[in-house]
Amino acid sequence: MDKLIITGGVRLDGEIRISGAKNSALPILAATLLADGPVTVCNLPHLHDITTMIELFGRMGIEPVIDEKLSVEVDPRTIKTLIAPYELVKTMRASILVLGPMVAHFGYAEVALPGGCAIGSRPVDLHIRGLEALGATIEVEGGYIKAKAPEGGLRGGTFFFDIVSVTGTENIMMAAALAKGRTVLENAAREPEVVDLANCLIAMGAKIQGAGTDTIVIEGVERLGGTRYNVMPDRIETGTYLVAAAITGGRVKVKDVDPTTLEAVLSKLQESGAEVTTGRDWIELNMHGKRPRAVNLRTAPYPAFPTDMQAQFIAMNTVAEGTGTVIETVFENRFMHVYEMTRMGAQIQVEGNTAIVTGVQRLKGAPVMATDLRASASLVLAALVADGDTLIDRIYHIDRGYECIEEKLQLLGAKIRRVPG
Repeated sequence: MDKLIITGGVRLDGEIRISGAKNSALPILAATLLADGPVTVCNLPHLHDITTMIELFGRMGIEPVIDEKLSVEVDPRTIKTLIAPYELVKTMRASILVLGPMVAHFGYAEVALPGGCAIGSRPVDLHIRGLEALGATIEVEGGYIKAKAPEGGLRGGTFFFDIVSVTGTENIMMAAALAKGRTVLENAAREPEVVDLANCLIAMGAKIQGAGTDTIVIEGVERLGGTRYNVMPDRIETGTYLVAAAITGGRVKVKDVDPTTLEAVLSKLQESGAEVTTGRDWIELNMHGKRPRAVNLRTAPYPAFPTDMQAQFIAMNTVAEGTGTVIETVFENRFMHVYEMTRMGAQIQVEGNTAIVTGVQRLKGAPVMATDLRASASLVLAALVADGDTLIDRIYHIDRGYECIEEKLQLLGAKIRRVPG
């Protein structure tokens, strides 16, 4: 199992290109199952979860065609089996996103209950109840969700999400695109990735209004056609590299990004003392060698501060001037990185869903272990400012969400290398 060794103390400086968004690419790949012709998805990040989704398609009899730029063409007409098996689904929660498209297009789906990161409960009951609102009959047995469309296909309905769910919104929106009549999704997720999926579906011929608001209205259509679609830039990867610049007192320019999707994060970085400038598709952060100031933040669904950036800001607060309070409202059990950071000399107190971080002058390198995707990214950030070497174990978590993290950090001057376990 690979590990990362990072020698801290280097002020980052340089420019990097941001990859396509994993959290957009996975639902968009799932949406290709709705089409009655080939769909080409471009700007895919080269990540394990993407490979898993493509492998899942292969198991179902679809043979995706991948070109040298990692654009993937999917033709769902060759599908042979409507089962998403446990051995693939267990590694990636996003596999559940094939449920809605398969039931809507093919009338049946059998999807194993998902696995993925261990960051608290992420119930699938919203997906099930949402599809039932469109007329599907669903049984959960033997660890599989078995969903069947009624005679004549799914039909439009109204569904209220009692918890805001990004994948829930995406799954029901995809299913509704081919349902007969109008579907209204209330208390829908507003994340940019939901908007990106809606834009892809619209390019395939769907009729969707209100994506990006809490009420999405879908008028079902008879069929969806093929298209070519570019996945949006990854706003969490963008934010992570900007925090890397801030924590090291450096300067980083990130390119191929969308600054409008990061307003909550950019405002907190400015509060920390960073100079932030933006263009149409780039963001530059310059700390001018200064130590960041501690910031208080509270995570909440978009457009508020994203839970996926919480761990990175805790890392920044560990070496900031002053004390910062971080409140996590989206997931329970999402402070696992805190205990690894305290091994590096961080002063953090956890009280329920609140972490109180008092900045120290320096962290010290130590062997640490990644526990989930964003937690592992925060350990990389902490290691960048620690004295000596930090060895990060179980970095397969990082590889699930960050394309070529060591190469990109090396471009910015970091002393980081991957070693086999």
